[in-house]
Formats: sequence, structure tokens, C-alpha cells
Amino acid sequence: MQTSFSHNKTTGGTGSTDEFQLNSARIYISGPVTEQIGFMFNTEYDGVTNKVGILDAAAQFTFSPQVHIWAGRFLPPSDRANLYGPYYSNQWGPYNDGIQDGYPFAYTGRDNGVMWWGDFQKLKVSAGAFDGKTTTGNKKVLGAVRVQYDFWDKEEGYYLNGTYYGDKNILAIGGATQFQSGNTATTLDFLLDKKLPNMGVFSIESEYSNYNGLGGYDGRYSKSQGAYGLAAYLFPKAVGMGKFQVLGKFARAEFTQGGKLANFNQKTTEVNVNYVIKQFKARVMSFYQDIRYDAVKPNTYHVGLGLQIQM
Repeated sequence: MQTSFSHNKTTGGTGSTDEFQLNSARIYISGPVTEQIGFMFNTEYDGVTNKVGILDAAAQFTFSPQVHIWAGRFLPPSDRANLYGPYYSNQWGPYNDGIQDGYPFAYTGRDNGVMWWGDFQKLKVSAGAFDGKTTTGNKKVLGAVRVQYDFWDKEEGYYLNGTYYGDKNILAIGGATQFQSGNTATTLDFLLDKKLPNMGVFSIESEYSNYNGLGGYDGRYSKSQGAYGLAAYLFPKAVGMGKFQVLGKFARAEFTQGGKLANFNQKTTEVNVNYVIKQFKARVMSFYQDIRYDAVKPNTYHVGLGLQIQM
């Protein structure tokens, strides 16, 4: 689960708000059917609607490291941010910058369809076809492809992390695109995650996105593009149960082709001071996020404290 307290303010609003939230809660169920067939079923509690939905429900066929077939609902080939999700992100609030994981989806980044993915040593490739109607309303099939290369340690499996907290040394570049009826959504992502001897863990993450008629963060605009840079440092010395980490991120996104609506830019700055107790299983994350627009939307900021627990 993830739960938080935040203080929020919008420019020109009636005042600030203070909120205690159950941001997310999930139940994961998975296991083998035969030596080559597996199944996963995961749920997600939505703190906004107070409802529980089907996050993943997929049959998983494994014939070799190079041949995996998934069918059902799951994360499609997309950017690193979608493939690590909120629980394996390095930061607290990853999906507020107009850039990360702006792909269309049926539910919480997931699509309904079928996919092949394979590991070729340090090269990872995935490709799939997904139901267009549940993602965009267009009945045409939505295609998705991702290619990634790990220059240092290999990232096993389909899912990714925003950091490995020193368990791996990662230098990875990935690219993904989704396409439907001539419209495209394309991203390039980068991660450097390096453990320095007796000097902690240093991380750099970056992404460029171009949503051209497909996806994006504002449906009134048919095109948006942007990039962000993130840097984090995990101190080597434990303090009590865990270690402290500092993180900073800056993002800029541009929204265009909104008809009669004015174009606008979004700039997002986030700072975290985190206390990592047991990596992704237990961490406390303080956050400050400032989102500024040059037109159309009011500026907002959020400051607060979040808790994440996983078994």
C-alpha cells in the first residue's frame, strides 16, 4: 500500500487543502499452472473512487528466455516509468509531469491484448497487439513495441525498476512506440544506477516523450512532447533501520494543436528526502512538487509525507 499526508495549494484557488490519503492498495496473486504456463491476477484500490479494479489478469507462457507469450490484461510495451509503476519508482510522484507514461490505457497503465517478449542476453525486446476500443475508443488494433539494451548488469524479466538501491549497476537505454490509425506515442528513456564503493548509490534517470495524436496528459491537445531529468543519491551509512536518500527532478512538457485553445508549457520540479528501510518493501518519502504553467492552467504545489509498505 501507499498512504500519504499532503498540503496542497492552487494559484487563484480558494485556499490550501490538507489531505490524508490512501493513495493505493494492491493484492498480487501469481503462480504456475504447468512448467511452461503461469497466471497472474492483481488488484488495485483507487483512492479517488474508493473502488477495487482488476489491475492484471494474464496467462503467461514461457518456452525459452527468448519466447514469452502473455495474453489478457497487463502492462504493454511502453516506457520504463510504466514498467516500474508507482511502487518501484525512485520518486514519490512520477506521473504528474506531462511526460512519463502518457500512453493510452484501459486501466492504470494496463491494456487488454496479447504480447511476445524475449531476453537476448542484454537486449530485451517486446511487441504486442491490444484492444483499441478500451484504450482510445478507436476500434482499430493498437500496436506496441519496446527495445532496450543494458550496457552493464542485465535486468532480468519483463518488469523494470527506477533504481536498484545498489543491488545492480545499470546503464540502460530503451525506446518504445505505440501506434493506431496513423497516430503515434513514442518515448526514449535512460537509467544510470551505480553503486560507488563506500560512497552510496548514485542514480540518473531521463526520458523524452512525443505523443502525436495518441495518449498524452491533456485530451484537448492532440500533440505534446517534453523531457525530464532526475538525479538521486542514497547515502551509504545506515541511520537506525534505514538509509537516507535525496532526489531532485525537473521536467518540461509542451502542449500544442489544441484547436482554438492556446498552446502552453508545463514545468514540474520535485524534491524528495526519503528514508529507505527495506528498499521497495518499506520506505518513508517526504516530497515537494511544484507544477507551473505559462497559460491555460493554474499553478499548483504539493508538500507532504508518504509511506510505502509491501510484503
